[in-house]
Amino acid sequence: MRESAPRLDPTKVRLSNEEIRRYGRHLILPEVGLEGQMKLKAASVLVVGAGGLGSPLALYLAAAGIGRLGIVDFDLVEESNLQRQILHSTPYIGRPKLQSAKDRILSINPNVAVELFSARLTSENALDIIRQFDVIVDGTDNFPTRYLVNDACVLLHKPNVYGSIFRFEGQVSVFSAPDGPCYRCLYAEPPPPGLVPSCAEGGVLGVLPGIVGTMQAMETVKLILGIGEPLIGRLLLFDGLSMRTRELKLQRNPECKMCGDHPEITTLVDYEAFCGITPAPAASENQKAFSISTGELKRKLDHGDPVLILDVREVQEYEIAHLESLLIPLNDLPRRVNELDSSQEIVVLCHTGVRSGRAVEFLKQMGFRKVKNLVGGIDEWAELIDTEMPRY
Repeated sequence: MRESAPRLDPTKVRLSNEEIRRYGRHLILPEVGLEGQMKLKAASVLVVGAGGLGSPLALYLAAAGIGRLGIVDFDLVEESNLQRQILHSTPYIGRPKLQSAKDRILSINPNVAVELFSARLTSENALDIIRQFDVIVDGTDNFPTRYLVNDACVLLHKPNVYGSIFRFEGQVSVFSAPDGPCYRCLYAEPPPPGLVPSCAEGGVLGVLPGIVGTMQAMETVKLILGIGEPLIGRLLLFDGLSMRTRELKLQRNPECKMCGDHPEITTLVDYEAFCGITPAPAASENQKAFSISTGELKRKLDHGDPVLILDVREVQEYEIAHLESLLIPLNDLPRRVNELDSSQEIVVLCHTGVRSGRAVEFLKQMGFRKVKNLVGGIDEWAELIDTEMPRY
């Protein structure tokens, strides 16, 4: 493993005349001043994820004068990102997010040293990467990485500035601080796979990650400066529709398996397995019998075969793009199953095939045998079959 980068001494950091002009509005704040700005310049922060939360985080931390900013990401910029991921822009579509992030950060503040980690954060590399930074900011959108970041921060005694978003709501807290709780104190176990929809399935208002991400940036700056009341032992809940916040008090759980008095977890684990997410095995013959490709469905429709297409997406998704089909959202399927004829051949579709897969399993339990899941969903149909159909 690489050695940690040497921690800079704020008393030995100096600000140039250009930096003094740049940070002038900070320097006249009694809580910051020249000493505080030198602390920011001496600090190193790792942002995990260059997406919705990582975008405002990186922008504001760079503008604030964080001396060394690390970013972990392995994704490419997609058109659907631009509704909320303001770190990126249209010319960067199809290019690495890290490249877009570095260019944007340096255009805001060329004094920041930007360090890029083009990789998925895993149990194999997390400790090596995280130990190099003073503060870790979690901008991820999945449970395995959240638990991974939490556990690595606890093991390395690094503060973890946490944020999460969904639709119109967000959460912010600071975990793994001295005497404070960790993420496992709040959520000891992950939810069952598929219970909490991703932003790709459930949606998110584009402004929301900007609000939550800047809250995380604020907490990060407060931790570095040692000012104010950081969200240690507090979970801030934000509701964008009502524009209200609530606060939950959190305490370190002495029985916590990670940070408790007698921790059971002393090393990083397989977080995909911990969260119940395992690589999809090769489809069995039985599974293949209940699946259909977009090409196969196209041939059936062209041939005039009597097929009922059951769309289990939400109404607002159906309005974007749909085939001639019966719309029954997945959550409504149990009470509306009597609208279906089990003797008829049924092809179930959703956006990408995840929800329709669950619908097929439910229908099989209800005695349906002539039911198939459209692999890849309407997104693959639009990509491969009807290229004029909108994709979202």
